[in-house]
Amino acid sequence: MATITTRDGTTIYYQDMGSGQPILFSHGWPLSSEAWDRQLVDFAHLGFRTIAHDRRSHGRSSQTWDGNNMDQYADDLAELIEQLDLRDIILVGHSTGGGEVTHYCGRHGTDRVAKIVLVGAVPPIMLKSDSNPEGTPIEAFDGIRAGTLNRAQFYKDLSMPFYGFNRDGATVQEGLRENFWLQGMLGGLKGHYDCVHEFSEVDYTEDLKKIGVPALVIHGSDDQIVPIAAAGLKSAKILPNATLKIYEGAPHGLAETLPEKFNADLLAFIKGEVSVDHEQMLIAQPIA
Repeated sequence: MATITTRDGTTIYYQDMGSGQPILFSHGWPLSSEAWDRQLVDFAHLGFRTIAHDRRSHGRSSQTWDGNNMDQYADDLAELIEQLDLRDIILVGHSTGGGEVTHYCGRHGTDRVAKIVLVGAVPPIMLKSDSNPEGTPIEAFDGIRAGTLNRAQFYKDLSMPFYGFNRDGATVQEGLRENFWLQGMLGGLKGHYDCVHEFSEVDYTEDLKKIGVPALVIHGSDDQIVPIAAAGLKSAKILPNATLKIYEGAPHGLAETLPEKFNADLLAFIKGEVSVDHEQMLIAQPIA
């Protein structure tokens, strides 16, 4: 088990595969590094070093009473990057992980970062307000907090809209639903509860303004968890050097439901290409 110990004594678990330019993946709530399984393996096969960590109080990292906030998440990420001496990094953040990598850049700079990718990410801010009328009302997040206190059933239910399986005509993948539940239950209740505030009420606008490196914003038009109007559409306008890709009809967990398309777009962005043929692109090599 690969881990680092942060300055406050927290153990952060991480996966580390392959060699080459590093791609660091940051997961969404309430998941773990396993949410990036396909990307970790596929891009390691392609000659990249792929890393994904379990955020504190998530997955196999320490379940902490304190520090379950975005400042500390960003500092933990900085310690991981520094201890592994990662440079020229491609940072990829999904959902809450998009907030984490954005806040890392705003708080610690981009000297070690080559490019950043935000996928169904929570910036600039999810909460509805007079200045953000496209946002989600606080009552919805209060409902998530209440659900988290009964998380065994709540996570099972949440997996349906997370992957768009509640839509008419959708093919439900029970394996994805069970994996979502297993990852969620592995983390800590206190940390998951605290994290709801961090993905819903933290404003990442000033962080986005500081990110001058090339950025790719990917968002599903049918994202029921982080609706695109208050998130991807706005982030792409705030980032100084952004490209926006909208996946029509795609759900929040699109990297898992559409891995070939997502991986091809990510590879094209890393290589500086405009587009690729998703049907002809084969990312993963056979695993013996």
